[in-house]
Amino acid sequence: MRKLFLPLAISTALLTSPASASDQGPQQLLQDTESKVIEWRRHLHQNPELGNREFETAKYIEKHLRTLGLEVETDIAHTGLVGFLKGGKPGPTVALRADMDALPVTERTDVPFASKARATYQSKDVGVMHACGHDTHVAMLMGTAEVLAGLRDELAGNVLFIFQPAEEGAPDDEEGGAELMLKEGIFKKYKPDVAFGQHVTSSLPSGVIGYRSGPLMAAADEFRITINGRQTHGSRPWGGVDPIVAAAQVVMGTQAIVSRQVDITKEPAVISYGRIDGGVRNNIIPDSVYLNGTIRNFDMDNRAEIFKRLKTTAELIAESSGANAEVEILEGYPVTINNAELTEKALPILRSVVGDKRVVEVPKITGAEDFSYYANEVPGFFYFLGVTPQGQDPSKAPSNHSPLFYVDESALRKGTEALTVLTLNYMANYKQQ
Repeated sequence: MRKLFLPLAISTALLTSPASASDQGPQQLLQDTESKVIEWRRHLHQNPELGNREFETAKYIEKHLRTLGLEVETDIAHTGLVGFLKGGKPGPTVALRADMDALPVTERTDVPFASKARATYQSKDVGVMHACGHDTHVAMLMGTAEVLAGLRDELAGNVLFIFQPAEEGAPDDEEGGAELMLKEGIFKKYKPDVAFGQHVTSSLPSGVIGYRSGPLMAAADEFRITINGRQTHGSRPWGGVDPIVAAAQVVMGTQAIVSRQVDITKEPAVISYGRIDGGVRNNIIPDSVYLNGTIRNFDMDNRAEIFKRLKTTAELIAESSGANAEVEILEGYPVTINNAELTEKALPILRSVVGDKRVVEVPKITGAEDFSYYANEVPGFFYFLGVTPQGQDPSKAPSNHSPLFYVDESALRKGTEALTVLTLNYMANYKQQ
């Protein structure tokens, strides 16, 4: 059992007290770092790279971490790297994570540092843009590393800075992201006690922090179903087995899994089809139809039940038509779950950074995040930082992944400070009992 955070009054004192031989406290260090964070963010924004291809991004980060005197390990999960800061006093290890990859999106903003980068994605020439804000995540974590390195002698513990590739997904036929970083042993080697992460969002005003205890973001899984029938002329459907009709019945029948067969009083769930492909001509019933979709839910037990029922339902409906169904389920990111105690203790800390009324509870989000893998290993807390400029309606702002996604850079100071304060307070309160 651990006490996780200091009382708020003591936490505020931590930010204003002198530290290190230079007599610079965290607030002075944060102020000195603010303009650098913006500069780093603009460089990264102008030079984006796709998942598992973040070669120059990783070199840029590595140079900074080595300048700070951190232990640096590179080439993890292809292009990932970690920096390890050993504090001057014994204590826990806090993991802080930022994702590095950009998206295959052609930028349409008019900022002077807009991306002109291009790359090959799924055999196509595409524009590349940090349309989800990962450039800000990296810059804020670089800033946090500089602040905490300046407090090295006073740190009662260690910090593991994780710069992760491929959060948006690895290229076809490659592994990547948080799952691969863990598989390659970063938590086994550095043994963090807790993990914090943040994500910028256009859905909140600049500097507002959004949180939720327990399930925050959904598990995201893909399914592929091939219905195999037997080709015949459209005028004689009895001469073959119609996979199109069977596929239509599968689409409708599987909707009953969520509405009738799974206890969604636990958590909501959804089964959605995004692709149906079959046939080449109006009067030819084809041999097969391909169905492709996604499953989103917030409960890992329900997730397993949905997998089982989806396969059974598709196979039996197809069989009843004389066809057969081949069902493949590709497990994606698990549910992102915020540790309840960690969340409760973090809230007054975050309020001390942005103000009482600027820390708000957000609804569950059916998008997914691979920070979930870290939070499955150790207690985790993941939250959102608003970046939509004041005076603009966040509900109408271009969303994350939009070619017009825009970041109010004044929010980056708050994000850097939040990671810093959460780390300092966790260390100051850590007591093994």
